[in-house]
Amino acid sequence: MELSDEIEIPGKRDDVFAKLIDPEILKECIPGCEELSLTAENEYSAKVLLKIGPIKARFSGSVTLDTTNAPESLTLSGAGEGGIAGFAKGGAEVELIDEGEITTLKYQAKAETGGKIAQLGSRLITSTARKLAKAFFQSFETIMTGNKEA
Repeated sequence: MELSDEIEIPGKRDDVFAKLIDPEILKECIPGCEELSLTAENEYSAKVLLKIGPIKARFSGSVTLDTTNAPESLTLSGAGEGGIAGFAKGGAEVELIDEGEITTLKYQAKAETGGKIAQLGSRLITSTARKLAKAFFQSFETIMTGNKEA
């Protein structure tokens, strides 16, 4: 499965980048995230509860960031295990384009699933992934604008 999109985020590129790799902000933005902690420089461990079609599973996994080209871009790769539900692994290339008070974020992501979730079919998995990505970036934009809802 492959996903790509382009989103305008309010804020200067350096600030957007810093918040994009902040564990507290990531935990708040990742749908279903129960735990997220920095385990080493640019490495995180996470527990996420997800519902994909009829399957609800808690995934435990890790994410590694390559920030060599910061703040212009970053690469992430990760893998998660959901017990009998299966596994997911993948990565993304993220580019941050400085446009003054707005930063354009472009991403291209690839993911692979196995186990029960893979049996659900690529359409359902892709639509769920799109919905999760949209929820993440809506939450991130809310944090960047300071418009948190009570």
